[in-house]
Amino acid sequence: MHLGLVLNGKAVADEALRQAVADLRSEHMRVDVRVTWEAGDAARCVDELITLGVTVLVAAGGDGTLGEVASALATRPDAGDALPSLAVLPLGTANDFAAAAAVSAVAGEALALCRSVPVAVDLLRIDADGQARHCINLASGGFGTSITRDTGEGLKKALGGFAYVLQGLLSLGRIEPLRARFEGRDIAGEGFAWEGDYIALGVGNGRQAGGGQPLCPEACIDDGLLDLTIVPPLEGELAATLGTLLAEGREAALDQASVHARLATLRIVADAPLVLNLDGEPLEATRFDITCEPARLRMHLPPGCPLLSGA
Repeated sequence: MHLGLVLNGKAVADEALRQAVADLRSEHMRVDVRVTWEAGDAARCVDELITLGVTVLVAAGGDGTLGEVASALATRPDAGDALPSLAVLPLGTANDFAAAAAVSAVAGEALALCRSVPVAVDLLRIDADGQARHCINLASGGFGTSITRDTGEGLKKALGGFAYVLQGLLSLGRIEPLRARFEGRDIAGEGFAWEGDYIALGVGNGRQAGGGQPLCPEACIDDGLLDLTIVPPLEGELAATLGTLLAEGREAALDQASVHARLATLRIVADAPLVLNLDGEPLEATRFDITCEPARLRMHLPPGCPLLSGA
């Protein structure tokens, strides 16, 4: 096995990681490390490491680093089983994908997964105004970024991921909902259509974003489908939503308030430009065509990983 680490430059001083790499090298495993510094570095690092013959690529950083490495692999013409397999070493602030996948944040434990048999995982492909991007975790929209910033730590601790929805309800007087049309088809070819205002949006391969907010709580990364969650404005439903929250838990409240669909393809169209965050990286357009690319990559994940459909 030949490991190639794509390491976010912010984590170069991580002593635990240095020791974990040294331990692997002491076992006569070849480990090459490349450090990212600015936009585009991850793709260049992936190309260099593949040229060196790595068999496993490790995205060492946060969700953005993982997304960039996965995208760099997906843009290559090779089939998934001809590409190096992918692993994640969570070193970022949120680490939403790794948290949902139950990947350890301990460097030695995360790297030990590279010895496991990789499993095939899906990616989302997003085409927008001539740009093609890939997403391994979530494409999210609405004003979740500002909500995450504004929500107090006490509320987050009390309510977990649903705190951002409550903060959004409190913010409705000063933040305008967005409007878009959603059209898609499921795996059987049945159509889906919805149009209206929304305050939050999630298109999931993975389940959570923004530091633990479960936008697509039932998504799986190996089912060949994307999960869509639309949260419309809730002014008239606030009391019922809070009642459900207290009686059944925050995910039940989110389920009551939201529109859900599980689709193979999705189109989002708006009159004004919208921003989707793809694994935390923004993409602005008035039209997004999103498809699920089944089994696009192979990934090392822990036994019983919650994001796998057989878990």
